[in-house]
This record gives sequence, structure tokens and C-alpha cells, in this order.
Amino acid sequence: MATPLEKWVEEQAKLTKPDKIYWCDGSEEEAHRLIEIGMKDEKIETTPIFQALNQKEWPNAYFHRSHPTDVARTEHLTYVCHNDQETAGPNNNWMNPKEAKELMTKLSDGCMKGRTMYVLPYMMGHPDSPYAKACVQLTDVSYVAVSMRIMTRMTKKVIEKIGNNNSFVKGIHSVGTFDPNKRFIMHFPDEQLVWSIGSGYGGNALLGKKCFSLRIASYLGLQEGWLAEHMVILGIEAPDGTVTYVTAAFPSACGKTNLAMLESALPGYKIWTLGDDIAWLNVGPDGRLWAINPETGFFGVAPGTSMKTNPNMLKTLKGKKFYPTLFTNTGFDTDKNEPWWEGLDTSCPKNVLDWQGKVWNKEEGGKVAHPNSRFTVSMYNCPVLSKECDNPKGVPISAIILGGKRTQLIPLVLEAFNWQNGVFMGARTGSETTAAAIHKEGVLRRDPMAMLPFCGYNMGDYFRHWLSIGNKLKHPPKIYSVNWFRTDDDGKFIWPGFGENMRVLKWIVDRINNKVSVNKTPLGYIPNLKDLDLTGLNLSKEKLEKLFEINSSAWKPELEDIKKSLENFGKRMPKEIMEEYNNLENGLR
Repeated sequence: MATPLEKWVEEQAKLTKPDKIYWCDGSEEEAHRLIEIGMKDEKIETTPIFQALNQKEWPNAYFHRSHPTDVARTEHLTYVCHNDQETAGPNNNWMNPKEAKELMTKLSDGCMKGRTMYVLPYMMGHPDSPYAKACVQLTDVSYVAVSMRIMTRMTKKVIEKIGNNNSFVKGIHSVGTFDPNKRFIMHFPDEQLVWSIGSGYGGNALLGKKCFSLRIASYLGLQEGWLAEHMVILGIEAPDGTVTYVTAAFPSACGKTNLAMLESALPGYKIWTLGDDIAWLNVGPDGRLWAINPETGFFGVAPGTSMKTNPNMLKTLKGKKFYPTLFTNTGFDTDKNEPWWEGLDTSCPKNVLDWQGKVWNKEEGGKVAHPNSRFTVSMYNCPVLSKECDNPKGVPISAIILGGKRTQLIPLVLEAFNWQNGVFMGARTGSETTAAAIHKEGVLRRDPMAMLPFCGYNMGDYFRHWLSIGNKLKHPPKIYSVNWFRTDDDGKFIWPGFGENMRVLKWIVDRINNKVSVNKTPLGYIPNLKDLDLTGLNLSKEKLEKLFEINSSAWKPELEDIKKSLENFGKRMPKEIMEEYNNLENGLR
């Protein structure tokens, strides 16, 4: 007798009409087979899905070019389909579930004709973890099947785990015709279902990524009493060998991956990577907050990644352990058969194709690599991967760090007064925009907890949920805000960033261990400057003070903007958050 999973796959096949159905097992041999299929049999228009790169320089690496209209998250075509619009909140596009299903059924009718339907059984989180979830995604393109194997624990054991149960997370994906007018990413949180058509780009097509691990999981967390967050997880090892685990939330392209793999500029300190994008946070039996990374790979932005900015990521990309590594929409050096992007350590190759496959000409301008071009690589290739990465319990979190890209106003580091004040700190977070979302660059965009595009329900309720988690914790982590991007009067960054950020992390660890005192400001606690380890750093006292300057009059428009963004959530916004806002406003007066 057919299991609920088999029946569901059968139903979707009746609708999408693939030529054949292939159940993936996640093995190494299968990955080789899928790459072969993508190089020979599958194409996007006339371009093969995969092209082998120079295997000597980039072991196990393959090049992929997505459809030119399909290069970033399409937030305006992404919907969260709760039964009522209020639950979805002003932070989400909403469509009535019945209407959304009718639309997607119509668009999906026969969408896999002439293609193979790949059935991808995968776990988000270690299979032995009490916090892990069993999932199945259907797709009609080998790029997604291979990428999901890198990013998740794909194995046929998941099918055994699901058994006769119907409560697994379901994902339906087809590239369709790549028509932007027929492109939608629909989330049905009550059914734990994501349905995506018309896009082959990462976050729209790898449904375990933002779609499930954040949008669906955040709503699951609300119901089950945990948090799904857009956060890195890292361990900070001190010279005495003790490791302090922290999570950190930054909007896309604000240095999350660089922080997760930071190479310390401070002797004796070391970073251990657990995750560069997603953290699932649970209240442990000991009353502490515990984090797992539900993923097993890195889906990072290529431009700007170099031996200077992130040496450990470059070593990961050239690692040989786990197969394969993918590069998407970078430039292509035709002489050396290698990927290339702006910010890489080598100068622009003489003969290079741009991200659309056209011969690039310096005189004509334009970027070689798309600003949102990506790599997909296994975390098991990472030279600084924490030995706790597969611990089913996760790791205990001592601090939560919130960041964004702000050229003015926000100090280098702030400590929240308490958990409630820290949640407010997260609620008022803003960042100057980047290319990961389709927006103008350099515009201030409020992005609470870096979750605005990813929270699967009303963010007013989300802040309330954060407050309620705080009430359950016997030992809540301290909450911090950081800003590496403050500029001087000439528009130059004051703080050197990258490996030097370890100096700020060291101060945070010292605060967790009550080794240093603080100064109180209306925004939060700031360091006594003598407690920041600046050994060997050429930074004048004047510039250092500028990093912590709080100009009350300059904060006036910022306060108005914060208030406007909080009031956007109406009655759903907890009164505690508005109390914190009033305290800040009064303090700055």
C-alpha cells in the first residue's frame, strides 16, 4: 500500500506530467550522475546546466549560469498564504490560500513535460537532533537537486523516517518557462508547504533555504516555542582554549559569511564556524538558548570574496573533501576555464565572459560577475568547521549580535540593557541596501533582526514571541549591536573590519565573563575605550571616539523613521517594544 509520501508524489506527477520520476538517495555516485546529466542532457535555453571548471585549481567545481531574468530573490513575487491577511502581517505579500492554490495549479499543469521530476528527501538539522525536521522537495532541474544535496542532509533514510506519517515539510518546484510574469513563490505555513514556479535561482528554488528554514520554520517556531533566525553561528576560542558560542544576524551582503569564518587578527583567538546563514534556537532543558544550523552548506555571495576578506571561504571553495562545488553567474575566464568575480585576488582576465556569457569589454563598462553571483559549497570542506557542527543538541549561546550596514549614527558596538531592550534593538535594526534583493543600493531599509523578508507571519507577533522566549530562559544570552561600516568626513570606513572584528568579539566575550565594565548611553552600554584590545592597530583616539559618538540632534530623523516602522504593525506591536522606544527618545533628549 502506498505511503502518504508516495501518494503525494503521485498527485504532483499527475499535475506536472514529467517524463519520468527519479527518487534521489543523496549518494556521491548519484551526485556525479546528476552533474553528468546537467552537462549533457539538461539546458537552460541553449546553455548546459553545468560546465566543468579547471579541476586542478578548483577541485570538484562546476559552473552554472541561471536565466538572465532570474538572478536574485523575487520578494515582490513571494507570498505567505495564511487564512487571513492580518496573520501574514504588513511584512509579507499575502494571498488567500484557496486563490493561491488555484493560480499555482493552473501554472503547474504540465510544467514538467519533457523533464525528469527529481524527488529530494532531506533533513534540516542532524537526523538525531530533537530539533531537526524531515522534508521532501520535488524539482525538475538537476541544478536544484545537486544544490540541495550540498545544502542539506539528503538521504533515502529520510523516507524511512517519514514512514506512514503525513507531517513532513513539502516543497514543489519547477522552473516552468522562466517567464517572470508566471513566477511565484508561495508559502502555506499551516500545511508546511512551499510551492515555487518560474525561477531556478537559489532562494526561490532551493526550498530548504529561506523558504522552509526561515519562512515556514519561523511560523512552526511560533507554534512550538522556538525561533528560526537569519543568523550565523560561531564559536570564539580564547587563548586558554575555552569556546564561547554566539549567533549573529546581518541582512544579506553585510559580511555574515566573513564573520562566520573570520581569521582573527588577535593572536591566540580563533573562530570556529557552525553556520553562515540560519540558526534554529531552542530553550534547552538547562534554561539556556541552544542553536543548531539546519543546513550543511554555504550559499554565499561571490563578489568581494578573496584571500584578504575571507581566506577561509576561499580555502573552502578549493577544498576536495565533499563533492561538488557550484559557481553561479560569476564571470568566466575562457583561457584558464575558471570562475572570476570582482574583488577576487587576481586581476580581471584578458579573455573573460560576463555573467550572461557575453564577451566582456572594459571600455563598455558593466560588471563581469553579477553583483549577486553565488557559490554553493559543502560546509565539510571548511578548514575552520567546528567539531560541534553535527552535535544533535546544538551549542549553548552566550550572546546574540545584531548588525547592519550604517555609515552614520550607530556605534561600533553596543550592549543591550536587558533581553527586552535587546529585542527592541533588533526591532529598530536598519541597513543600507545591497544587491541580494532587487532594490536600489545604498537606501536605508529597516530590517528587524535581518528577518523582514523571511518572517513567515506578522512581525508584531514575532517580537512578542521573542519576548516570550526571553521569559522562558533562566540564563538569557546578552544581546549586542555592531556596526563595522561607520565612515569619516571623507566617506572612508573608520574601522578596518574583517579580521580586526575579533577585537570587538573579544570585548563581547570579556563582557559575558564580567571581566570589563561599561559606560551607559541612551542607546545601550558601550565599552570603556581602554578595554578594547587595539594592540598593533593604527587608529587615532579621535577616530576611535568617532566610532562611539552619539549625536542626539542627528538621531531626530532616525527616531521618526523607527517609530514609523514600528507603528506599521499596529496593535500587534507589543507595548514593551513601544516602551523601549519611548525610553530611547527620552534618553536622547
